[in-house]
Amino acid sequence: MGSRQVTAWHGKNITVAGLGVSGISAARALAGLGARVTVVDNGDADAHRARAAELAELGIEVRLGTLDGGARAGEVLPEGTDLVVTSPGWKPDSPLFTAAAAAGVDVVGDVEIAWLLRGPDAAPWLAITGTNGKTTTTQMLASILKAAGLRTAAVGNIGTPIIDVVLGEERYDVLAVELSSYQLHWAPSVRPHSAAVLNLAPDHLDWHGSMEAYAADKGRIYEGNTVACVYNAADKATEDLVVEADVEEGCRAIGFTLGAPGPSMFGVVDGILVDRAFVENRQKNAQELAEVADVNPPAPHNIANALAAAALARAFGVEPRAVRDGLRDFRPDAHRVSHVDEVGGVAYVDDSKATNTHAAEASLAAFEPVVWIAGGLAKGATFDELVQKAAKRLRGVVLIGADRALIAEALARHAPEVPVVDLARTDTGAMLAAVREAARLAEPGDTVLLAPACASMDMFANYSKRGDAFADAVRELAAERA
Repeated sequence: MGSRQVTAWHGKNITVAGLGVSGISAARALAGLGARVTVVDNGDADAHRARAAELAELGIEVRLGTLDGGARAGEVLPEGTDLVVTSPGWKPDSPLFTAAAAAGVDVVGDVEIAWLLRGPDAAPWLAITGTNGKTTTTQMLASILKAAGLRTAAVGNIGTPIIDVVLGEERYDVLAVELSSYQLHWAPSVRPHSAAVLNLAPDHLDWHGSMEAYAADKGRIYEGNTVACVYNAADKATEDLVVEADVEEGCRAIGFTLGAPGPSMFGVVDGILVDRAFVENRQKNAQELAEVADVNPPAPHNIANALAAAALARAFGVEPRAVRDGLRDFRPDAHRVSHVDEVGGVAYVDDSKATNTHAAEASLAAFEPVVWIAGGLAKGATFDELVQKAAKRLRGVVLIGADRALIAEALARHAPEVPVVDLARTDTGAMLAAVREAARLAEPGDTVLLAPACASMDMFANYSKRGDAFADAVRELAAERA
């Protein structure tokens, strides 16, 4: 790291908003560069105090809970602040940021800090965003890059905080960077080598304020791209973001499709993933990359993820064989279209990560017939379009969670012939009851699919715990019927 990056922070008064993983990472890094750091957080639990004590040993001041005078620590801008560094989840209209704007103080995120701290020989970023599929695609990309013999890591919205990676001793050839809309909102300077927007659907609108603002923040990932802006040919909104982006001269728009690709696109021909973008004479030629069977799992939305990862890897110059080998080596995280077991000729699949309607739609499209387990916290979503598209695939539906009535109403309107079980219970045995009801509705050859289309926090700590409960219930069912 050059002296310019170090001296830029030395002696500055920097306020870090949030005592989570990214906030702690930013605070440690900036304090290490000589900044005077104050961390603010409204929380005051034992875990907050323990983290505060650790930071205090580094000379970092931490303000928690309610301050003298009754104000909340996370809402008050410390006097003399030169810069605010926020954690991703803090909303743009938070009182702290309103105060910063009134004082003429900039607000940025940890990703922005990481970008500014990069040295002259820093690894290029291949960046990925989208409403769904970000983590899987980023991990696929990292697997492909590793198969090519490149030193890489999957970072950003997953894994190690990106500031720690940038400042760490390990050197990388290239980074696979997952970026959320929150992170992009606070990262105005980031300029990836190449980037992909996988898809766009309404999500986090309470944070962004509107679909237009949400899309605009996603579109920031294309700014300054030098080689390729990768978009989803089936989602025109992603292509529109490419058109609007200010990129480097010579940067190309590269589409991906589940059908046969045109020139400058990636797609599928006779069960083969092919590249018609980074080949000689792309008007006539295509390069075979991998078979659909090399994608795990080979569900349509995951094949799209694989094509996007392949496009970014090829934009970086990776050979075709590494794309195939990387996809073969890749293993998805738990709770992402994970086959749990087969009981009585019925497959049980855990896609608890499908926390919004767009993700659930993609999951439902991969199976037929389906007994669908759905419900939870809707986060303002509506379900008519999802039900209309999935209706013909549904053998039955089991509804759980706080907002299950919204899905029940959509089913009554658009799939009145589909049997629906409405489970009002929220105790620890609720998921087992849901699985048993689904098993009663299912016939051999069917799939029981947990794709809730909702958040989990009404009944579970997170989507992982929900998926674990489903898997445990399936195993108990299997034991009962053994």
